[in-house]
Formats: sequence, structure tokens, C-alpha cells
Amino acid sequence: MSRLLRRTGVRAFIAAAGLAAAALPAAAQEGQLNIICSVQAEWCGMLQSVYSRTTGIKVNVVQKGSGEALAQLIAERANPKTDIWFGGTGDPHLQAAEQGLTLEYKSPSLPQLHGWAQQQAAQSKHRTVGIYSGPLGFGYNPELLAKKKLPVPRSWADLLKPEYKGEIQVANPASSGTAYTMVATLVQLMGEDKAFEYMKALHKNISQYTRSGTGPIKAVARGETSVSISFVHDVSISFVHDGPGEKMQGFPVETITPSEGTGAEIGSMSIIKGSRNLENAKRFYEWALTPAAQEMAAAAKQFQLPSNKAAKVDERVPDFKKIRFIDYDYAKYGASAERRRLIAKWEKDVNSLPR
Repeated sequence: MSRLLRRTGVRAFIAAAGLAAAALPAAAQEGQLNIICSVQAEWCGMLQSVYSRTTGIKVNVVQKGSGEALAQLIAERANPKTDIWFGGTGDPHLQAAEQGLTLEYKSPSLPQLHGWAQQQAAQSKHRTVGIYSGPLGFGYNPELLAKKKLPVPRSWADLLKPEYKGEIQVANPASSGTAYTMVATLVQLMGEDKAFEYMKALHKNISQYTRSGTGPIKAVARGETSVSISFVHDVSISFVHDGPGEKMQGFPVETITPSEGTGAEIGSMSIIKGSRNLENAKRFYEWALTPAAQEMAAAAKQFQLPSNKAAKVDERVPDFKKIRFIDYDYAKYGASAERRRLIAKWEKDVNSLPR
């Protein structure tokens, strides 16, 4: 795709999203909105500028990983300073719902969404909703692998090979929803005992646990590490949907999902209980569920599967039909007690070990 066509496509996405925002009721055309944004910086910035410019609302955005976002909401429970939490892995959103931090809101747009997004809403008693999905996988730098004469890792088992010692990055599950999804995926795939034995062995090959889930894939892109665990749209040992975004910018990044099976995130959105700008929060929520608004993700070089069935799916979004997924139990692993237990066990049994 030429640079001109890409720019034209971006302008079309933004124009359509702007029209959708401008069509909101007049009551939304005033005041302000405070958002915690747990997606990538370019996407956060685009949401802020388009929505503010087309509605006249002053939009304040703070970017935080989903683990840090949840911690902030807990800290501010008695005096919320946030109206909307946009994006990030769904497990922390479910935990926020369970703890009464988010508001029950049943959107009239729900029938327009994929089943997995509606299920996320139902499980949370309509205190959150799915806005995108992306598989967990590996990001890798083919140039660095070739230089070091390392093979492309194609399975979870491959990552334990001694030749990958010091060549892998993944985020810390205490601060990153991406990394917690990895822990929960491995527990469901292997059983808890075997999963923790696996993570202990993997620990020997990890060069760094980053705070952010996107940190490892960025390190892969810049040649600072060979492999990451990530969501495929932002990859590194992170999510596979992140890899194509770095690749579009000219970085040597490829992504792959493990042959044994993998989990997927359901990126979510929640209205904060006690929001000071509730009507504006609800209107932004409705706008963010429209096809035009969801197509902005691709314009920001993020290649997840949108939750609105009518949204155009970019050709660089991973083909879910070709990926071996586990039957991820979002309700169980999105529960606060289970998350705390697994993270505490990871800190004690894995992160405390020497490398």
C-alpha cells in the first residue's frame, strides 16, 4: 500500500469517525470528559483529537497499562477522577466490575456486536463491554534471529530452548494485562502445576520483564531483543495484533501464534461509577461502539478484530480461523481473587528466581 493511499485511508477513517461523533445529541456538545486510555499512544491521541474537535467537548486523556489503570481506579474509588476507561485487556475490566468500580450500562448498540463482546458485557452485568479482540503470540525480529543463527520459535516449548537464553522479553503480570493473559493462558493450556514449572524454565531465558505489555514488541522492533510474547497487534511476548503496527513503520518484525494453542484478549471499555461527566461518558461509549470509531484502530496502525460486526476488518488483522485458540475462561480468570492469587504465586515461584 503506498504512503499516499495510507494517508488517504487514515483521513477517511478520521472523517467518518468525526461524522459519527458530530451526529451525537446536542447535550453532548459541551463540558469535558476524562479518559484512562489503555491502548497505544497514537490511537489514544486520535480518539482524543477527533472526538474533541467534532463535539466541542474537552477530552483529557491519561495513558496507562490495564494493570496500572485498575490500580488507579481502586485508589480513587472514594473520589473518582475518571469518566471512561478505554481499552486494555478485559480481565482487569471484569475485576473493576466485580469490585463495583464501574457503572452498569446496557448499551442499545449491543445487538450490533460480535458474540464475544456481548458475552463480556453479560459476564460483567453490563459494567464493561468488548471493543476489540486479539490473539496472544510471539513477536520476533527476523534480522536479529538470522544474525544470531536462531530459529523462529513456533511453539511454547520452543521458548525453553537454551539458545534463547537472554533473547526473550515479556511484561510483568502485576502491571500488564498482556502478561497476566499469558499466565492465565498457560494455566488453562497446561494445568496450573505444569504451567508454573514451564514459567520457571522460561524465566531463565527472559532478559527483562517490562512494565508495559507493548514494551517487549517495541524492543523486538528496535533490535534490542529477538523474541517477545505479545498480543499479535502489539507484539513481543505480548499480543500478536501489535506486531503489524511496528512492521508498517519499517521495523523488522514478524509474528506467530504458538502451535499448542493460545488465548486472546477482549479489549474492553467501562464507564466509571461516580463519573462527574456521566452523560458525556455515555455518549462517548456509544460513539466508540460505532463502526467508524472502531475503524480508527487500523488508522492508528493497530490491527485487532473490531467488536462491531459492521466495522471493516483491515487485511492485516490476524485470521482468527487459522489460529488454534484455547477455550479461555474469561469469567474465572477475570475474577479479582484469582488474578491476585496467580500473580502472587508468579512473584513468589517465578520472579524471585535467579536467572
